[in-house]
Parts: sequence; structure tokens; C-alpha cells
Amino acid sequence: MFHKEYPSLKFGMSYLIIQLNTVFIYLLLLVVPVHAQQTVCPAPQLGLDAITHIRFLADDRLEGREVGTAGARCAAEYLAAQFNYIGLEPAGENDTFFQPFPIRKGTTLGTDNTLEVAGQRYNLESEWMPLGFSATQRLEAPLVYGGSGLLRANGNEDPYAHLDLNGKIVVVEWGDPDAPHGESMRADPHFKAIFAESHDAAGIIVLLPEGWGPQRPDNEIRAVLGIPALIVHPGLANSMRVAANNQSVARLHTEVHATTAEARNVVALIPGTHPTLRDEIVIVGAHYDHLGFGGEGSLAPDSREVHNGADDNASGSAALIEIARTIIAGEPLDRSTLFIAFTGEEKGLWGSGHFVRDPTVDLSKSVGMLNLDMVGRIDGDALTIFGFGTAQEWDQVVDEANVTLDQPLDLSKAPDGYGPSDHSSFYGEGIPVLHLFSGTHEDYHRPSDDWQLINSSGVTRVVALTADIVKQLADGGSNSVTLTPIQQPAPSQNSSPSSSSSSGYGSAYLGSIPDMTPHDHGLRLTGVREGSPADQGGLRAGDVVVEFDGTAIGDIYAYTYALQAKEPGDEVVIVVEREAERVSLRVVLGQRR
Repeated sequence: MFHKEYPSLKFGMSYLIIQLNTVFIYLLLLVVPVHAQQTVCPAPQLGLDAITHIRFLADDRLEGREVGTAGARCAAEYLAAQFNYIGLEPAGENDTFFQPFPIRKGTTLGTDNTLEVAGQRYNLESEWMPLGFSATQRLEAPLVYGGSGLLRANGNEDPYAHLDLNGKIVVVEWGDPDAPHGESMRADPHFKAIFAESHDAAGIIVLLPEGWGPQRPDNEIRAVLGIPALIVHPGLANSMRVAANNQSVARLHTEVHATTAEARNVVALIPGTHPTLRDEIVIVGAHYDHLGFGGEGSLAPDSREVHNGADDNASGSAALIEIARTIIAGEPLDRSTLFIAFTGEEKGLWGSGHFVRDPTVDLSKSVGMLNLDMVGRIDGDALTIFGFGTAQEWDQVVDEANVTLDQPLDLSKAPDGYGPSDHSSFYGEGIPVLHLFSGTHEDYHRPSDDWQLINSSGVTRVVALTADIVKQLADGGSNSVTLTPIQQPAPSQNSSPSSSSSSGYGSAYLGSIPDMTPHDHGLRLTGVREGSPADQGGLRAGDVVVEFDGTAIGDIYAYTYALQAKEPGDEVVIVVEREAERVSLRVVLGQRR
């Protein structure tokens, strides 16, 4: 699950910022190994039960099912084979079970990489290295020294704020002098490069601290910026400072190339039988990807063991198969039921975000969406369900389904439809949602999340509960349920919003719900909270933010950095693209509570 963060449930930090900065992203990217893609898929057994599915998906040979890897491909093929065996129809692209889409997988260096300062040429890799988000560019420009490369460093306004960076290559120090151990979101060279670019710098050079050396940018997946960006060896740091203070001229060539891979959602359909209601769709989803060998997102940051993700989310994927088996074995239903196994959830809802933007069915005909994410560790009878505030009828529907169980569950009901899993993508489209969740545990996002710890009888109960909810929604008879969508209001003073724009790293609150999937430019908004500053300022779901108070927005990182720099009460101008037009909106930021 994409950093399970809900009010009063977890680590007290925004799930987005953890995603952006889990123990300092760049450090992790430097040390994540590249594993050969030689995975051989285990032979699947068709049919069987949920625990068998979980054992397959959490097998070491799938190497943690990281999006775009051979292990993830094995998992997708297994899910498709199970759907086919049960008797579901393909509902992906080209009459298959798959909906493929390209993802950014990493970065490679080209052949034209040169750094020369005041006539002295430096050696690539041993003395300097382009960063993975660097522009590919040839550049000759004077250097200028920018200190920490941060505003308000050491609690005071930094002279950097008043430097003329226009057309110059700014040289800055690694780290954040205001943070413990120098590590923070602001310490990331990506943060500093975006700020430098927004102030018209031609390029940026980051000086590494003692004990560090330049590393290849193979695992960088963040969007390419518009200026060259590089790091240099600490042994060169002093001479580079001197050259910058003397405004020596640097000649710089950078050539980096993004590498891509194919990711795949798995999509299957049980058609309804009613002549007209069959066009209406109940959606059931679960993500099947996990963290691979750890790295970004892992709560065991020093481990490079396989993170099998048995609970997160082999359990939800297994439940998805068994719910489909239950539905197809029962009485025919009037409405259709769509089953989607998403990939890329751990990266930021990539698969579900792609699906709602490019659906293989008519989403306007959606009745509701049920999401299963971490349902394998039920303790006693306890199950949490989020999304009760997204439709008036959910209480009745869920309660009626629960009482049909041989052993009813003890349900904790939460209203929020925006949360760190795939249902959020659908709620942003105005579709009522529920997210079923058995809770976090000490093995969450660690290598120890293995199949032996799964409560298989608990998964079976979740399957039965969810299948009965589906039946209520898909039955067009006299007992059928029509959901009335409700827009989620802004959080109250005592709540802890899960919106990315209200992180523990800043006090300003906007109330926007960003779409985390990569885009060519800007940041698309999945939605805005009703009554929030974003809502009051006129922001809408579907808007693509391209500028935040003078800072160009290329991706989620730039958006977060720009918001973090603001204070409650600041009035900002946010420029969005809306239906092929650019719209400027004035928004007064609120106080994060």
C-alpha cells in the first residue's frame, strides 16, 4: 500500500511526504542495487484458495513485484490466468486481460558528458556525475556561489535570495543546515535544482560532503528538469567554491537518457444479465505491486532483501480473485462487475491513475468502487473500512452484508474517500468508494511481510463481506441499492488531513488532492476538499497546475516544494490548465491542523 496513512492510524506524517522523502530519497537511490531481470515465473496452480494465491504472489522468485519488473509481470500473468480459469471476460486492451502503459524506470548516461572549469577538465564518475533529473544540454557560463542553496537557512534569510542567478551556474552545498544531520526534503539536490531553475539559473552544481562520492543515476525516476544538474566529489569542493566566488567560467556538457518499462493493470469483467442495467458497473480493485528489494518506501531502509508484501498487497489481490470466483458461482447479477488488479500503487497510484484517465469501460456508468488493500492480518474480528462519507447508503449496505456472515466482523467506519490507495483515484472522479483495511503491523513495508503471517480465515471473511456488498450493488431487483455520491468536505480542526498539501513538513494547508502519476508537464489534481482553500480559490478536479506563485510546476516534487515554502495566510497565484485554457487563481492558504 502507498504508505498507509490515515488519521489516528499511523506514523503521523503525510503519506505523500513519506513517499517523497523516506529517510532521504536521494540517499536511497544512490544505494539501491540494479537486479538482473532474469526472473522465471513459478508454475501457477489454477483454482485453489486465497492463501495459495498469496504464497505465489509473495514468492521470493517474484522479487517483490516492483512495478515494471519481471516479477511484476509474473504476478500480472498469474492474475490473468486465474481470472480466465474462473470464467471472467478480458476487459483490458485489444481483447486481453492487460492494460499496458509506459513508466519511467531509470536513467542512463550518454557519451557526451564533460565538466571543465577555468580550463581544468574533471573526470566523469570519479570526480563528478550528472544527476538523473539533469537536462541534456551544452552550456558555457560563469559560476556563482550560492551557499546552502536555501532560503532562510540557519533561521535567517539567506543571501542566496538576493543573488543574481540569471544565466549562471550556481554552486551549492549539499544538505540542510537547519535539519538534524543535514537531511531533509530541502536538502535534496532536486529541491535545490528546482529553486535554481525557477530563479533563471543556467545550471546547478552540488558539492558532496566528506566521505561521499558521485554515484551513477541509474535508479532516478523523477522528471527531467530544464537545466543541467550535477554533483562533484568532496575533494573538489574547495576549488569549486573558489572558482564560483571568482565567477570562473565553466564549460558543461550533460547527456542523460530516461529509460522506460511497461507496466500493466489486469482487467476482467463479469457481464451483467439485465438488458439495460448490464451497462452499469460495480468496480472491485486491489493493487498487486510491492517494493521489490526495498529502497524508497521501505521501513527497513538499510535492507536489500526481497520485500514480498504478502499483506501489502498479495492479500488484496488474492481476495480479488476469490471475490470474482464467488460472484461468478452465484446467481447472475443485473449489473456488470469489473475486477482490476492495479500496478504502481506503491509509486503513487500509477495504475489506478492511468485507468481513470484512460478507462477500458465507461466510467460514467460506475455504481461504486471497492478497494482491498492490506486485508490479510485481521486481529480477532477487527476490520476498518474507509469511505463511508462518500455515499449516504454505505452504512446500510455494509451492515446488511456483515450480518450475513457466519461470524460478523467488528467494523470501524471512517468517512474519508481520499486516502493513500487506489480508491482515491476513483473518488476523484466522483465515484463512491470503500477501502477495506485490516490495519498496519510491525512487518509493514519490511522484508518480514511474508505469507506465513497471513490470517487466511480473516481473508476468507473479507472475501465474503465484499462479495455480498457487490451483490447488493449489482442486483437490479426490488432490493437493489442506488448510491448517492457525497463530496468529501475539508477536514475539521481536530482531524489530520491525508491530503498531500497538508504535510508534517509545512504549516500551510491547501486541500488539494494531487494525482501522483507521472505526466508530461504540470501536476494534475485528482480532486479538492470541499470548503478547503483550494476549493474556495476555484481549483477543481482535473486541473493541471503549471505554476505556483511564480514557480513553474513540472511534477509533484516541485508542487510540494513550492507549497512548503509558504506560510498560512499567504495569498498565492496558482496557474492551471483547464480544458486547453490557462486560468490564474488567487488562493489564501490555510493553517494545517
